[in-house]
Amino acid sequence: MAIVLFLLFGLVVGFIARAVMPGTQKMGLIATMILGVVGSFVGGFLVSLVTDSRVTDLNTAGVIGSVVGALLLLFVMGKLSHRNVWA
Repeated sequence: MAIVLFLLFGLVVGFIARAVMPGTQKMGLIATMILGVVGSFVGGFLVSLVTDSRVTDLNTAGVIGSVVGALLLLFVMGKLSHRNVWA
């Protein structure tokens, strides 16, 4: 049951990150869910560096950190996919 809730949380975080990030992101539901889950790990890691909480703790800073992590991941993915290739 915890895995289902974590995936649902990842989907919500992914939707929030995609709504905040300007531009269009061509992703389906599964990719949005993966974005949220990976963003949660990235954000949880960043929050754990600053605070005393663990990466897997659910708190307000963790939720905000999850969205920030997903936004960072979207930014990096956007830069990698739109780079200019000189021919």
